[in-house]
Amino acid sequence: MTNTTAFDWRSFLLKWSGEWADHLPDGETPGEDDEAARQARWLGFPPASEERIAAMEERLGRRMPPSYREFLQVTDGWRHAGGFVWLLAGTEDAHWHDNASELADTFEEYLEEDAGPEERREADIWRRGLQLDVESDAIYVLMDPEDVDEDGEWAVYTWASWRAAPPDRYANFLAFMRDMHREFHSLRAHRGDGEPVFVNDTTRELDAQMEEARLEALGGRWERALKALDEAKEYGRPRAAGLGDQIRRLLGETHMVYFDGLVTDPRYTREMLPPLVAEHAAHSYRHDSTLRFHLRGADEDLVSLAHATLERMRGGTYRYTAAGRFGEAVERARELARWGDTDGAWRTLIDALPRWEPLGPDHLAPLGWVADPLLGPLLTPERGRELLATPRGGQPGEGPRPTAGLDPGNLAWLAEPDPGNNRTSYRFVLVEGVEPEELPGRLGAGDGDGPVLNQPMTLWEARHRSLERQREFSSYDDRALMAAGRAGSGWSFAFDGDPAPFDPRRFVSPAAAASAGTRAVVVWSGLRAGHREPFFHMSVARDGAEQYSFTWVDGEVRPSGEIPRALDPSRFFGDLEDGVGTERSLLEAVAREFGVCLPRHAIVRGRLHTFTTRSWTRPPRDGETYGVIRVGWGDALLADGERTGRDEPERTEDR
Repeated sequence: MTNTTAFDWRSFLLKWSGEWADHLPDGETPGEDDEAARQARWLGFPPASEERIAAMEERLGRRMPPSYREFLQVTDGWRHAGGFVWLLAGTEDAHWHDNASELADTFEEYLEEDAGPEERREADIWRRGLQLDVESDAIYVLMDPEDVDEDGEWAVYTWASWRAAPPDRYANFLAFMRDMHREFHSLRAHRGDGEPVFVNDTTRELDAQMEEARLEALGGRWERALKALDEAKEYGRPRAAGLGDQIRRLLGETHMVYFDGLVTDPRYTREMLPPLVAEHAAHSYRHDSTLRFHLRGADEDLVSLAHATLERMRGGTYRYTAAGRFGEAVERARELARWGDTDGAWRTLIDALPRWEPLGPDHLAPLGWVADPLLGPLLTPERGRELLATPRGGQPGEGPRPTAGLDPGNLAWLAEPDPGNNRTSYRFVLVEGVEPEELPGRLGAGDGDGPVLNQPMTLWEARHRSLERQREFSSYDDRALMAAGRAGSGWSFAFDGDPAPFDPRRFVSPAAAASAGTRAVVVWSGLRAGHREPFFHMSVARDGAEQYSFTWVDGEVRPSGEIPRALDPSRFFGDLEDGVGTERSLLEAVAREFGVCLPRHAIVRGRLHTFTTRSWTRPPRDGETYGVIRVGWGDALLADGERTGRDEPERTEDR
C-alpha cells in the first residue's frame, strides 16, 4: 500500500516546472503554449474545480482514484510528462480507451493457450482502461479501474511499440508522475553539445546523497549506499550507475553491469575493465565487436586494451595485481587457491581488505580479482556481502562476522549429489609428503618433454582442451586427466571426476608407482554408476609396493594384504540397499584413517592445475584385441603423393 493522501502536489509540480523552464535549450520551444509555460514557469493548467471533477466522473461513470483527483485539484492536465508524453489529460480529455487502438486483439493473439487469468486480465486493459495520453510519441497511458488497491488507487499502465517490451505498471497515478519526473531528469542529465549544464536543487541534493553513499559504501554500509545510488541512477546522475555497479558486481550480478562513466576513466580502468571483459569472454556467442558497445566513450587505446585483455582471459593468463599490503595478500591468496585452499585464500583477502586503498574517490572496492582465473571462483553472493560489509579505504568501523567456509574438510561430500547428478563415478590418488607439482612425475604419462602441469582451469575446460589436442583414441588405454592440489596437511591429491568405465580384469592401481619413498592411497568409486554395475576400489602402497587393497565388484569383495580394521570392507558391504550411505561411510573411514580431505569448491567450481596420467590398465596380453583411432586433419594424399584438397581422418586400426 502506498500512502498518497499527504503528498504535496503543488510543491512537486512547481519544482518540476522550474527545472524544465530553467534548462530548456534555446530553440526547444516550438509552440506558443510551451513558451508561455516557460515564461510562467508552470507546465500545468488552472486547477480543476470540484464541479469539473464531478462532471468528469459522471461522464465516465466512475469516481476517480485519490491521487489523480488530488492532481486535478492542482492542475487540470499537464505538459511534458517525462520525455515522450507531451500532453496529459485533465477532466475534459480523459476517456475510456475502449480498444480504439485494437491492441487488445494484438495482445490476446500472443497469449499462450494455457495463459492464466492474470495474463488475460492484463491483455484486456485496452478495453477497460482510462486513457490519459492526449499527445505523445506513440505512448499509451491508461489507468486500470479493475486493478485497485485498498486505498482505491488505480494502477497505471504505459506502453509504446518502439520499446519492444511489455507494458510498465505503476501502483498509482502518483507513482507514475514521480517516475516521469525521474525520466525528465535522466534525459536532461545526458546533455548534448552546447546545452547548459543541468543543475538545480534536485540534482544538488542527489549529488550530495551520492557522496554520502560513497562514504557509506567504503564504511561497509553497502545496503544503504546502494539504495541511495539506485535512486540517483534513476534520475540519471553521472557516476551513479558506475558506483552502484561496483556493489552489484560483488553481489554476483553481471547483467547490465557496465561501470558506466568509470571504466573509461584512466584512474579506474585496470580495476573495472577486467570484470567487464571477463563477462564478455564467458559468453562465446558474443561477437568481439560488441565490446566497444559496453565501453561508451572509449578511445581506440582503451578498445585495444580491452581486446588484449580478452585474449589473456581466453588464454587463462590474466593475473590480477594490486598495490601495497593488499597486493601482497592477493599473491598469497592466489597461491592458496592454486592448490585448492579456496577458504584460506578468501580469508587471506578479507583479512587484508581494511588495508586496501582505492585508486580514486569513485573506487569503492577491489574488483579486478573477480576476473582472475584463480581468485574469481572465490566469489559467492555471501562472500560478496562480507567484502562489502568490511570497512576499507581508510574508513573506520568493525567488520562483519566471517562467512562460513565452503569446504567441509572431508571426503564425504563426494557422496552427495552434484548439480545435475553427473558425478556418479570418480577416482583420486592421495600421496603423502609431496607437493602437488611432484604428482606428474609420479603418475604422469611422460609424453613429449615429460609430465607437466597444465595451466589452472576448470575440469570441464581441461577435458575440452584435452580432446581438442588428442589425436589417438584407444579402447584399451585409460589415461586419466586429473586435477592436482593439496589434500589437507601433508598430502597432495590428483582427482578425476569423469573416469572411464571400470574394468576389473584390466585395472592396475597407480598406488605403487606413486608411493616411491612415501605412502599413496587410491580410491575409485562407482557405487552410483547408474546403469553400470556398482563397484568400489581402494589400495594403499608404501615405498613402491602395495600394502593392501580391496575391490568390491559383482557383489563380492576381493581383498589383498592386511587391511586395517577401520577399512575392513565387511563393515561396509553387508547391505547395499543404501548405496549412498555405504559410499559416505567408506569415504569417512578413509578420511579418518589418513587425515585427508578434498577441496569441494576448488574441484566443483574453481580452477586447478591438471595433468594426464599413465594408463590405469595393464598392457594387453596375447590374443586380446582392441581398437585405436588416429585423427589427423589435413589434406589427404593420393597414391602418387598429390593432395586431394579434402580434409579426411586417418583410418581406424584393430590390434
